[in-house]
Amino acid sequence: MQITYAGQAGFIFETDDGVRIGSDLYLSDCCYRYFGFKRLLPYVFKADELDLDILISTHAHYDHFDPDSVPVIMSNRKTRFVCAYDVRAEAERLNLEQNRTTYLKEGDTAEIKGVKIKAVACDHGKDTPDAIGVLLTLSGKKIYIAGDTAFREDYFANSELHNADLLIIPINGAFGNMDETEGVRAAEILNAKLTVPSHYWCFAEHGGNPDIFAKNAEGKFNYLLMRPGETFEI
Repeated sequence: MQITYAGQAGFIFETDDGVRIGSDLYLSDCCYRYFGFKRLLPYVFKADELDLDILISTHAHYDHFDPDSVPVIMSNRKTRFVCAYDVRAEAERLNLEQNRTTYLKEGDTAEIKGVKIKAVACDHGKDTPDAIGVLLTLSGKKIYIAGDTAFREDYFANSELHNADLLIIPINGAFGNMDETEGVRAAEILNAKLTVPSHYWCFAEHGGNPDIFAKNAEGKFNYLLMRPGETFEI
């Protein structure tokens, strides 16, 4: 299975039988237009270049649900959209096809083309109560995408989240997310085979230093710092 980092919190997964999944893709600069948060990372993909079977948004913030890109991705009339409940208002505003959209809350599951998607708890602050993490089971592998979340040892104690083949966590330390040292603590608890930190360097306001993460993680667990556009296989 191939995993590609798309920048910010976005990843693309391709299973061994060719199913392509995008999660939390931020492909535009819409946050600058709406909120004044200028994109600092280069563009890796254009929305009309992606042919996805499944698109996932863990919550409605525009760097996870990109209103400039989601309608373009779904215009192929094939892509299935799986998202948190707080995305509904945006999905309806953009006239996304509801028969290809599935809303998940904590504990809900969806299975599409052999990919199992389970919504798990996260804590992205009181203003984003419907945000979720996602546990993916695909190609015989388990991937835990923590989503945007603060450090919650009680949530991370869930044994279902432990020992994943891949763990993806935020480390920007702002707007309700873990910082670099909290990310290391979470990774130690979750004991994944490989941890990839994300959610840094896209906006000046977000913070996040992967060097701090790496220095604190060294010798404790396997990790990979990825550049946007980089691909690896598990």
